[in-house]
Amino acid sequence: MINKVCPSVTQAVADIPDGATVMVGGFGASGSPIELIHALIDQGAKNLTVINNNTGNGEVGLAALIGNAQVSKMICSFPRSSQSRLFPEFYKQGKIELDLVPQGTLAERIRAAGAGIPAFYTPTTVGTVLAQGKEQREFDGRTYVMEHWLKADYALIKCEAADPLGNLIYNKTARNFSPLMCMAAKTTIVQAGRLVERGGIDPEHVVTPGIFVNRVVEVSEPVHEDTLIAEGRCYP
Repeated sequence: MINKVCPSVTQAVADIPDGATVMVGGFGASGSPIELIHALIDQGAKNLTVINNNTGNGEVGLAALIGNAQVSKMICSFPRSSQSRLFPEFYKQGKIELDLVPQGTLAERIRAAGAGIPAFYTPTTVGTVLAQGKEQREFDGRTYVMEHWLKADYALIKCEAADPLGNLIYNKTARNFSPLMCMAAKTTIVQAGRLVERGGIDPEHVVTPGIFVNRVVEVSEPVHEDTLIAEGRCYP
């Protein structure tokens, strides 16, 4: 009988190796899998390429992963926000690379990987530095830039509820990039606010089917990034 439940976040991320490409769900603090990220910090994998909408805030979660010198490259849309502290410092010092991707293009590159589409064309970056070195073609009198799919070895995801088969539902905007990332990663690791029995999620409500999920761990009282930052917390 299929059971994808892991006993702890520590065990869930234990096999992520140095040099892995890791997608991290979340849009700012919304939907950020803090417990899984902190477990990855404790695990110690280095030289990671991380794909996320941003580069984290304060000194917790993704920002703490960067601050612990475990990330060698960020692929994101918003590398700096009002509470970004660690990434700007590391970037200025040449300690981390940045691949800047417009948000819609980022989502589509991830979706394309999950759908098995190796490349597509978009007009978004035409005439900007982000189009330099990329193939460009004209369709119906308009120029488009070719973008490649964006795949990952692992995805770290937060959801509202999951069952032992890995079927997931999300909490409103905490859903954001997560369903796409689940499809684009070889191994998807999910922290769920609650685990339910098989059949405990209405099939019509399932957002991410279990076929795209490899491991689920229950984190019944997850911390929130904004709360940790407001309290002046840092990790580790």
